Amino acid sequence: MNDMTPFATTVKDWETDQEVRWCPGCGDYAILKAVQRTLPQIGANPATTVFISGIGCSSRFPYYMESYGFHTIHGRAPAIATGVKLANPELDIWLVTGDGDGLSIGGNHLMHVLRRNVNLQIMLFNNEIYGLTKGQYSPTSREGTRSPSTPLGSYDHPARPAAFALGAGARFVGRGFDVSKNLPEVLKAAHAHQGAAFIEIFQNCIVYNKDVFDDFAAPKGAEDRQLWLQDGEPMLFAGGTQGIALDREKLRLMIVAVEDGDWQAAGVIVHDVTNRSIAHMLVEMPFGPFPMALGVLYDDPRPTFETAVAEERQKASAGKEPNLAKLLAKGQTWTVEGNGPEPFDSRPPGQGEPNAADPL
Repeated sequence: MNDMTPFATTVKDWETDQEVRWCPGCGDYAILKAVQRTLPQIGANPATTVFISGIGCSSRFPYYMESYGFHTIHGRAPAIATGVKLANPELDIWLVTGDGDGLSIGGNHLMHVLRRNVNLQIMLFNNEIYGLTKGQYSPTSREGTRSPSTPLGSYDHPARPAAFALGAGARFVGRGFDVSKNLPEVLKAAHAHQGAAFIEIFQNCIVYNKDVFDDFAAPKGAEDRQLWLQDGEPMLFAGGTQGIALDREKLRLMIVAVEDGDWQAAGVIVHDVTNRSIAHMLVEMPFGPFPMALGVLYDDPRPTFETAVAEERQKASAGKEPNLAKLLAKGQTWTVEGNGPEPFDSRPPGQGEPNAADPL
């Protein structure tokens, strides 16, 4: 768990006096409330909590949290967050980005913060579109997406944020969606993880990509197409009438029917959050025939980047005297004595000394 002393707050303590400026009905409102409800429950302290964002609709988030925050530049939030964490490892850092900010110009930086395993929480809002710049297709837009930049439909194969995170070496990968009542539980699990915790949050852009996730995230009627994962629990969905099993011959997941609640007889897998291979299969499951895998897909901590850096610094400085003057004098040095060089005479040779009437 993050090394933070529990601090008593309420939701109101995390709300600012700033006008929340997202489009009416935007899924970002629901995510904001989910975070503001989660922070009091985990005992977060506003004085040691920092929200760092890049550029995009999601990146307005720091303005609406009553804590420290930094609205940075396009795609560079992971690099800046890494610097903040190294400067003060005691800070509790939440990184906010979007599918465009985090996976296009910021893909390089996001990859490195994950592989380094910096101890912070990364929330990637995925609406499969560029909302702030008026609806161009994004790295996660589906093939055939019509937009101002792809009027005939996108030909790009979309990036899968959770698969990207696993491929970059993330030790925690979770999924949720904006209006889900389960989203705070995913956020809590991410905060409890020691290391870089990546959460993909499906978010409805009602202006440029409205209801694109309704097939599994609609407020009503889509529950049967959601697979909420719980460590140590069978992978069941559709009210327990269906489950996910492993085809051991072809080494791939498959859907099986569960009769009379006997999931064991059906061969349903029990979720193990430390199983990286199954996590890869879950994020790659094609939605449609399969449900959408949600919750904590993978959670297997390892030593964090800033801990290793601190240990290296301590080892390098052990037994050494902190003497700046001695450090500056180390190596090649010399002493200049006397009054310095003679004044430079810029006159041509032979002109003699100037008199008082001569201009200088």
